[in-house]
Amino acid sequence: MIDKFKDAFKEEAAELLGTLEDQLLALEQDPNNHETISAIFRAMHTIKGSAAMFGFDEISRFTHQVENVFDMLRNGLIPVSKPLIDATLRARDIINTMLTEPDADIMQEMILLEKEFNALANTEKGSAPIEQGPTGESQKMEREQDAKTEGLLTYRIHFAPKPELFKNGTNPFRLIDELYELGPLSVIALKQSIPLLSKLDPESCFLAWDLNLTTDKGIDAIKDVFIFVEDLARIEIQPIEQVDEVKRIGEILVDRGIASPEVIEHIERDKRKIGELLVEKKIANPEDIQSALVEQEHVKQLKERQDISSSTIRVPSNRLDALVDLVGELVTLQARLARTAASLQEGGLTAISEQFERLVSQLRDTTMGIRMLPIGTTFNRFRRLVRDLSSELGKEIDLITDGEETELDKTVIEKLTDPLVHIIRNSVDHGIEVPEERERKGKPRRGTISLSALHSGAYVLIRVSDDGAGMNRERIYAKAVEKGLISDTIPLASLSDQDIFQLVFAPGFSTATNVTSVSGRGVGMDVVKRQIDSLGGSVLVESSPGKGTNITLKIPLTLAIIDGLLVRIGNELYVIPLSVVDGCVEIKRDELQLMQKSRSLLTYRQRVLPYVALRDLFKVPGAVPPIEQIVVVNAMDSPVGFVVDQVIGDYQTVIKPLGILFKKNDGISGATILGDGTVALIVDVNRLASLAQLQEARKVKSN
Repeated sequence: MIDKFKDAFKEEAAELLGTLEDQLLALEQDPNNHETISAIFRAMHTIKGSAAMFGFDEISRFTHQVENVFDMLRNGLIPVSKPLIDATLRARDIINTMLTEPDADIMQEMILLEKEFNALANTEKGSAPIEQGPTGESQKMEREQDAKTEGLLTYRIHFAPKPELFKNGTNPFRLIDELYELGPLSVIALKQSIPLLSKLDPESCFLAWDLNLTTDKGIDAIKDVFIFVEDLARIEIQPIEQVDEVKRIGEILVDRGIASPEVIEHIERDKRKIGELLVEKKIANPEDIQSALVEQEHVKQLKERQDISSSTIRVPSNRLDALVDLVGELVTLQARLARTAASLQEGGLTAISEQFERLVSQLRDTTMGIRMLPIGTTFNRFRRLVRDLSSELGKEIDLITDGEETELDKTVIEKLTDPLVHIIRNSVDHGIEVPEERERKGKPRRGTISLSALHSGAYVLIRVSDDGAGMNRERIYAKAVEKGLISDTIPLASLSDQDIFQLVFAPGFSTATNVTSVSGRGVGMDVVKRQIDSLGGSVLVESSPGKGTNITLKIPLTLAIIDGLLVRIGNELYVIPLSVVDGCVEIKRDELQLMQKSRSLLTYRQRVLPYVALRDLFKVPGAVPPIEQIVVVNAMDSPVGFVVDQVIGDYQTVIKPLGILFKKNDGISGATILGDGTVALIVDVNRLASLAQLQEARKVKSN
């Protein structure tokens, strides 16, 4: 049982570490964002407490070091700096390694990083070394509170100690720690009462705090925290009204009695930020505004947590895969039932079959919808990649993302990571120039890489663009000739841009003169092409010298169950994905023979259409019917015709992987089982189109 809880902790910690990386990168862009600093502290705090609870003591101890530094940062004792962000990102990686590889030898790296955190704290503010030792056991109650979402109340607490508080040995930070144990807590220190240094009494307390606490322990539990300092401080505890929408800053300030409703209404007519105007008119001081902002963010995060916890559930991916497999079997069974009902011609059975088909169709759509995930989870991990690579190469690069809400099958998303990594690495290394060169060209010093996604029918288009130097046709051509990828008898002028750009996907191709840790071995773009082909997708490259490069990946939405077009060639059955089918044309064999005397072309909708006979390509035996049909598909962004004996009709296709003996069969991406138990092969239209082009080239060359 404890192993199950440990696995749950690892999953939660992995999510927190992913969020932590995003927040650290956001903090680097906006160092004064107190909400982001607080979010990072909370993530570290949760990991530390949970790790101690489930026996991951080393993780808890190490995370405690990082948490202490961010506690100092949160309290304004040290500033945000690049070395701090770098060290915390490395700490995040170490924690992730400790979770995923418990036996990894990283102790030396941990010790060095702990010293680095101590040095950052000491040199920045001259403070004492960070205290050692885990305190995770004391955070069990907080973890339990975070897990609950019902029966919670949020309280606004104002804690203003009298100057003589220190004289009885009271440490106000201990009181705040006790509040942390009651539930999620937001804290802001009020410093307006601190006198000038010449008048400062070090034995007197001049700080006050505004706190927002969400707990189900009730107001008495909060009062108990302050029970020994009631006479030494002004303590105000006020429940915050529970509302459906997060209150605006003006409403919070009215609740606190800082401003009247009439004043807020008058100021809101101005288009400037309300906080700036209130400070300018001396109605509120900056700390009042900051405190209101912290309360707003606290309530907002609480509401988001409640919404998520009440509308989502965590399910292991293997259970979801098993569900999809079962739905696939139901789809196959439904096809068998429909075939049986059609052969028996019995009214009652036909009605049952039709109703069963509707239910299975709805179940299929619902199940496939569960597998769909927003691609933004994949996009976010590339921010760290761009940051680290640009720093290593001495470049200044921003990554801009768009369309993060676009959904894809989780299996497709998992297989997209490697191709996108290689494309982005290429953009950083080969695309974006160094800042000095960009300035000489009249460009901004900072380069931009854009990563976007959008739906296009049954496909998703993922586009990686950069504003770098672009691709050099002459250089690519020269390297391809050198590698023997094309003959030097083929002039450069006779090749289109796509012909040239597709050469970069050849195995071993690289225009880099030196092999580095980033590129030069010629394996990256080859991986991109193979992986995208295996997904049934395609790659389109566009580039302008001096302006940049645009690489578009066209990916199918799902790889589990698709709508297909069932066709027959001889006694063999094949399925062509319906999403790529443009139309079907019936044509006599004699007409095809006439057109094949020169090239395999025919006229389709007032345009020339190349076609290929699948019977010849797959070497299917048997007599050729006098009338054949051509299925027109969009392959590699251009129309191609496939000649078949008969088009049977549309068919819900459950994709089954091919066995190891059939993995290298060109033009076949999988198989499916029909209602009568027959196996039909699923056609890989992109690969078939490539094979047809090669076949046509050989035919033209031999003539």
